[in-house]
Amino acid sequence: MIVCYAAGGGLGHLTRIRAFLHMMRPGREAVILTSSSHARDPRVVGPHRAIGPPPGADPAAWYVSTLRDLAPAELIVDAFPGGLHGELTPASVPASVRTRTHLARLLRWTRYRAVAVGPLPRYDHTWCVEPLTDDHHADLAAVSDAMAPLDLVDPPTTDVPVLDPVYTDGAWLVVHSGPAAEVAELVGYAEETAALEGVLPRLVVVSPPEVAPGGVYRVDAYPAWPLFPHASRIISAAGCNIVRQTAPWRDRHRMLPFPRLFDDQYTRAARARISLE
Repeated sequence: MIVCYAAGGGLGHLTRIRAFLHMMRPGREAVILTSSSHARDPRVVGPHRAIGPPPGADPAAWYVSTLRDLAPAELIVDAFPGGLHGELTPASVPASVRTRTHLARLLRWTRYRAVAVGPLPRYDHTWCVEPLTDDHHADLAAVSDAMAPLDLVDPPTTDVPVLDPVYTDGAWLVVHSGPAAEVAELVGYAEETAALEGVLPRLVVVSPPEVAPGGVYRVDAYPAWPLFPHASRIISAAGCNIVRQTAPWRDRHRMLPFPRLFDDQYTRAARARISLE
């Protein structure tokens, strides 16, 4: 059995795990441990089963006990090598696990290690889906038998929404899964950018219905990347997956990074800007 640790409330962990399973474990099903509400969307998790902590449970204790009960042969840990709460240690990983894989993305490493204070589990392979900071990379190298970069590829999809013909080509896409205040801020950023450029674009907000502001043309599309070739601008935050997925259209991409507890969107956005220069 493959168990994927994807703790966190956002969409990014699930998108990354799904891409990794598609690339590296094709045809194999997995159980995904996650606290994300997006796990209820079959478009996101695909053929895999997702389970999460019940209301009122201590999430750190739940992840450790569920791993022990599932007794997987392979454990794939996304983003947080010691777990979101620091609960993954050499002692807490079940003895049944024969293969340990880590998907590493940019973290605010000092802040994360203030939470994950214990020793990190040892990994057979750490795949870096984007460049890390030096201290982050060094700490992972010390607990990894092998480390290498990995360019993730998302699974193909036929579930591409049909937009109103007015919005088919040349629209400005505002892409974000929430929260609602951030989606509204991105819409405002798109409008300000358009005003500075002296244009009046057609705006399409790509988001879940519960976080989209009123008075805008919205589409609930997952994944959003099939829409990117037809857009003249893509407006988003600076999450790991959206920066990866917009890479072929980087000259059209405008990012507004948001503060996160551990994810370093500001460094990621700065790196993307430098790559354009």
